[in-house]
Amino acid sequence: MSDEIKRTALVTGASSGIGRACALELAKEGFQLVINYYPVPPCEAEAKETVKEIEGLGQKAIAIGCDVTDSNAVNEMVDQAVRELGRIDVLVNNAGITRDGLLIRMSDEDWEKVVNTNFNSVFYVTRPVAKVMMKQRSGNIINMASITGVYGNAGQANYASTKAGVIGFTKTIAKELASRGIVANAIAPGFIKTPMTEKLDTAKIEANIPLGRLGSPEDIADVVKFLSRPNLYITGQVIGVDGGLVI
Repeated sequence: MSDEIKRTALVTGASSGIGRACALELAKEGFQLVINYYPVPPCEAEAKETVKEIEGLGQKAIAIGCDVTDSNAVNEMVDQAVRELGRIDVLVNNAGITRDGLLIRMSDEDWEKVVNTNFNSVFYVTRPVAKVMMKQRSGNIINMASITGVYGNAGQANYASTKAGVIGFTKTIAKELASRGIVANAIAPGFIKTPMTEKLDTAKIEANIPLGRLGSPEDIADVVKFLSRPNLYITGQVIGVDGGLVI
């Protein structure tokens, strides 16, 4: 298959953790990759290593440093991606942060930073990518939600609100874009082994998970791979990947 028609995926927050695992899994499936990372030196170094690993799998990849809370920068990123790789078939909105704290002690900054990174960015990135996909009359949009967006979690009013918003956004764009051959789904991870969960009492958490363990980034990547299939007959859904935690 030539580069001109090879399927291309853009993954935000792809320099490490879940985003990196998703990018590598898609590369194994034959995708070209756009690796988005937050433009600071540590993330840039990780992104370059991810690109090297993808190239080692025989696929083309480019790393683009872009603050996904900056709408203008996002538009430039999408333009560059299409210019260099020709198309965007799959979008994985993965970038996210936490700033946990009880509501009455939560600062404006901690609220706004999480809302901008976890929720506003999904709008900023999806809007220009959807225009590309509409011209192609095909595309798969995958948004990273969370079980906290469904059930809430004490100490995470900001995080849970953004993830609930992502779910509503996903269902809405699934309806808006279906006529153009574009599907949109959300993944709701439970507790996944990433830097975000390193400080948690994992033994206590695992005791409440029927499968008895935290998930891995690869567990999420497997579902991303499935939701990236062409001609997928699934849209507007939220798929929980939580080891049975919310049963």
